[in-house]
Amino acid sequence: MNSFQDPSIYNLLIVEESKEKRPPRYKSKFQRSVRDEYEAGIEGNKTMGPAKMCPPRPQNHLIKHGKEPLLAQKQSFHYPDEERKKPAVPKNGDLPLMGLRTTENIMCANAVKNVLSLPKIPAKRYVDTRRGDAHDLLQSGCEPVYVHKKEYGEVPVYITRRKEELTRAKDEYDKYVAEKFQAGAMRQLTDLEHQTILEGLKTNWEDLLDRYQSLSVVTDTLGRKYRKERMENQLKQLERDIELLEKHKIVYVEN
Repeated sequence: MNSFQDPSIYNLLIVEESKEKRPPRYKSKFQRSVRDEYEAGIEGNKTMGPAKMCPPRPQNHLIKHGKEPLLAQKQSFHYPDEERKKPAVPKNGDLPLMGLRTTENIMCANAVKNVLSLPKIPAKRYVDTRRGDAHDLLQSGCEPVYVHKKEYGEVPVYITRRKEELTRAKDEYDKYVAEKFQAGAMRQLTDLEHQTILEGLKTNWEDLLDRYQSLSVVTDTLGRKYRKERMENQLKQLERDIELLEKHKIVYVEN
């Protein structure tokens, strides 16, 4: 097989080589946001130092220990309680002031003081194990402490204060009632009126209770529901009025 092409007149023509058309360069849509984030973290003179720096003068050349921090000047120290301290003990060779000497026998005086002094009272403790674990007896609760207090058996102060407040409030109320009586604006209910009103309230409560118990159990309409709620409120009000009259035997009413 012949590897060469057959001669042709078309081979004499100048043929322009067609260049391969490249696709457009890829450009990320996050390019601007990435650039902004990168530039936001850049700080001037962070890694390379100041942009302009005055060089040291030849007269101020570096010397040994020149960059070490200077220590503060040495100052005299005084204790805060130095003035309250007792004077120092005199030395063995110092002479007493103006030849003053004492005739007191200090060793004998200390011995007499120790003999006449009261012995130290040991703390009360108890041992609860065979190994000798000791604990404070007063904090254990086994020793009666409260009964030996000075205020034991006396009326507490807060009860006395509360009693005085109640007495003062009662006196003020009695004074107010007396003023109203003098003005004729109030009167006290008699025992007969008090009993009559109380019996009337109880009768009304019993009648209303009978009517309430005769209501239908099923409240399927709004009318039945409202009627039941109204009777319940009336029963509660009557019960409060009866309790008020039974608790207070003396009742004042305005004219």
